[in-house]
Amino acid sequence: MKLCRFGQDRLGVVIGDMVHDVTSAQDEIRAKAPYDMRGDAVIAALPEWRERLETLAKSAPGVPLASVPLLPPVARWTKTMAAPTNYRDHIAEMEANRAGAPSKMGPDIGKAGIFLKANSSVVGMNETIDIRFPDRRNDHEAEIVIVIGKKGTDITQEKALDYVAGYALGLDMTVRGPEDRSFRKSVDGYTPLGPWIVTADEIPNVDDIPFTLHVNDEKRQDSNSQHMVYSIRRLIEFASSFYTLYPGDLLYTGTPKGVGPVQPGDVVRVNSLPQFGELRMNVRAHKIGG
Repeated sequence: MKLCRFGQDRLGVVIGDMVHDVTSAQDEIRAKAPYDMRGDAVIAALPEWRERLETLAKSAPGVPLASVPLLPPVARWTKTMAAPTNYRDHIAEMEANRAGAPSKMGPDIGKAGIFLKANSSVVGMNETIDIRFPDRRNDHEAEIVIVIGKKGTDITQEKALDYVAGYALGLDMTVRGPEDRSFRKSVDGYTPLGPWIVTADEIPNVDDIPFTLHVNDEKRQDSNSQHMVYSIRRLIEFASSFYTLYPGDLLYTGTPKGVGPVQPGDVVRVNSLPQFGELRMNVRAHKIGG
């Protein structure tokens, strides 16, 4: 199943090139959620509501996917996590770009650790990537994103996939400079996510997810999750050894080689298996106050 959010906080099921509005289910789920619940109630309810959502979608009239403004496919998450240095070819690329200068965080993901991005930086395809610092290099980083399905901590690799609701495509945009990594990666609009969540059951092998990134017509990144240093299972184990994970939490899994700059006017496209759809983002110059 493919779940999207669109318009004014509406929930949809994507079937083919149509979106079927199932917001009535979202309203009911949220109304029944505990007042002190952390995380996203809809994501938490997916195991119980899956069949009902599919039934509702079949009876709801569809509207063309291209006609709706797509929001981030998760509404309420507690944190946005991201893995650095998780592809060996990107580690080599970074070291070459430094021309021998040592990295402050080092190439070992176990020592560098998971880092956090501001939740306010997350955007869907209804928004744009606004270049706030045109005098500095602003880079794209294509990533597969894990959407956590239920609360858990100290999760083992053997049980890790039991905590996954689904996956999405993402961009970890970066302003180059001397400031802390999380600061430079948390600019408004610098964490695109979408176009929807594909539920975990639709991905046959999480260790074999191909993906590409194009800027305009130029292919810049082309890799596969099989090349991760820490696999998806290991990333969940690692992150949950520090954090309690909650439904809807986002875990960006790292980027391969081919990282490069974008400029206002560019169009960035991330593609993977057909189930994922295409994450397509326009880049524009930031307008002060808007």
